[in-house]
Amino acid sequence: MDTLLPRTRIRRLLYLLLVPLLAAALFAAVPREADAQTPGLPSVGTNFAATGPFQVTVQNASAHTYYSPTTLGQGGIDHPIILWGNGTGTTPTTYDGFLRHLASHGFVVAAANTTNAGSGNEMLAGLDNLTTFNGQSGNRFFGHLNLARVGATGHSQGAGGAISVTRDPRIDTVFPPQGYGSPRGTTASALYFAGQNDTIIAPSTVRASYNQSTGIPAAYAELAGATHFTPIGNAGGFRGPATAWARWQLAGDTNGRGLFVGANCGLCTSSEWVYEANARLQNQTPPPSTTTTSTPGGSTTTSTTVPPGGQCIQATNAAHLQAGRATRALILIRAVGSGDVLGYSFQTTALRQTGPAAWERVDSCSS
Repeated sequence: MDTLLPRTRIRRLLYLLLVPLLAAALFAAVPREADAQTPGLPSVGTNFAATGPFQVTVQNASAHTYYSPTTLGQGGIDHPIILWGNGTGTTPTTYDGFLRHLASHGFVVAAANTTNAGSGNEMLAGLDNLTTFNGQSGNRFFGHLNLARVGATGHSQGAGGAISVTRDPRIDTVFPPQGYGSPRGTTASALYFAGQNDTIIAPSTVRASYNQSTGIPAAYAELAGATHFTPIGNAGGFRGPATAWARWQLAGDTNGRGLFVGANCGLCTSSEWVYEANARLQNQTPPPSTTTTSTPGGSTTTSTTVPPGGQCIQATNAAHLQAGRATRALILIRAVGSGDVLGYSFQTTALRQTGPAAWERVDSCSS
């Protein structure tokens, strides 16, 4: 008996250690289903310049080209909308890389085919069309658009058009490269991009527009070495910050917020940018996230979540690991930032975001 007792204890110890590991391996294979139930666009961490998680479909019409995720409404998402205006004499194909990029991050982009977008009229017509499509049974956009979250951007003359469309109360934010003019009669936020070496629309012109935008949340961002033609194609160095802004302003992505707000914000500390944000932007709260759930009877239920202190996500710890919200310490999972112990991979916990890459454990996302 004396020789058998230690072996029994060893077997029990091995059993206690192996069961959680086997369970973690089993459940780690299925984290996406749990994570897909969270509202809003899927997180991309801070990889805003990289292609997003959605495959892209391009639809050409007479007056507009529509860039959108191939599978719309996945996970109950209502997709925010972005209106695009071309530079003088150009078409959406000139900016195809950037427009595809925005769609890969979950946005539906209505790009006006006009070569003279300065009035903004054709851009707003794209929003009118999408509004019709969203209510049109049988249309691929039917019921999948978030008409309450609309942004506008463009290049050169189209940037001026993007600022002009702020006369329409449906516009929530604008973020045009080399934009000029001031939003009129609006509460829309604005990010004014400028190129250091732009000799057509000088940085001083763009900054003057920013300086006049004292009544709205606004920021000025000047990219070192950029010329007037940097936004052509995939938008170059403007692509990442523009995507981050759109994700923050239109989808409540607090990772995006970290580039623009706070003393140590991403653009504030970057050697590539001259950046300034006014007090209204610094104090701005993120927009709500929405999700729509369909029932077998054909009805839909839309819920809105505005978690205090940032977005809140309840999922398996395996899902938190895969999304970068948690790290593994031996067999235990810990929240990124706070270091809170979450337990094993197969357990479900709620995490609330406290910073650009920081999360804390909370009892539930409904509290």
